[in-house]
Amino acid sequence: MKPSHSHTHHHAPQSLNTVFAFSITLNFAFTFVQLVYALSANSMGLLADAAHNAGDVLGLLLAWGANWMVSLPARKRYSYGYKRTSILAALANALILFATSVLIIYQSIYNLFHLNPVNEKIIIIVAFIGILINGGTALLFLRGAHDDLNLKGAFLHLLSDAIVSLGVVIGGVLIYFTDKVWIDPVIGLIIVTVILWGTWGLLRDSVHLILDAIPRYIDHHGIKEFLHHLPGVTAVHDLHIWGLSTKETALTVHLVMPERTLADEDYQQINHTLHEKFKINHVTIQVEKGNADYPCHRSETC
Repeated sequence: MKPSHSHTHHHAPQSLNTVFAFSITLNFAFTFVQLVYALSANSMGLLADAAHNAGDVLGLLLAWGANWMVSLPARKRYSYGYKRTSILAALANALILFATSVLIIYQSIYNLFHLNPVNEKIIIIVAFIGILINGGTALLFLRGAHDDLNLKGAFLHLLSDAIVSLGVVIGGVLIYFTDKVWIDPVIGLIIVTVILWGTWGLLRDSVHLILDAIPRYIDHHGIKEFLHHLPGVTAVHDLHIWGLSTKETALTVHLVMPERTLADEDYQQINHTLHEKFKINHVTIQVEKGNADYPCHRSETC
């Protein structure tokens, strides 16, 4: 057996650390301000928004910590380093979003049956500031959200709170012109539905990665076809693909090659293709002759 390794290490750039630090500080300060004015305006909608914003801060802290741990080198008992912490952070972010959504649902339903007058002017102004803060900081994570589930979790946290704030503004404006207080909790329920719809994908993908499922963006069939059509390969088995982190993927496979073997140049070319075309970062290949006297028992199960 000759292993073939392709490693592409991702280190957290200083600019990303700055983005996390800036976003956490700004959102933590605004959450405190929002809480004070929510109590002053007697607005449970604004208070629920503050609770959701607090969840954002916790989610950002988790994402930042995981992003830092991913960059740590491998150690004796952690041969892949701490890459999977980014998956745990993405899962935790999804669960926090669901938990805060349940809180908003409960509070909105409660408010429907316990209507109280609110200060709609304060609601509109504070929630509008929330749109600017959460929407602006969400855009800072937009680029990384396409390739990293952990950063996607941070992006969705901030974007969802910007949507919540927009709903609160709309509710405040409607209350101002109609004096119908029940509008506020109804807007809250509509917004939560939108948040849960967007969060489901993050939760699903996180659970898949925790269970070592093939990441959704990986073309499993295409990879198997590529390996099977390599010169000299008569069979492919024991193919496993799983996520090491939210942005790195590993692959192991057995190739049956009765007439030839792979040279270092072949391994290099295979690694390059798997990385560039299929986004595989770590590759291990076992070459077998397919001798009936020395069968690979893994071929029967994988």
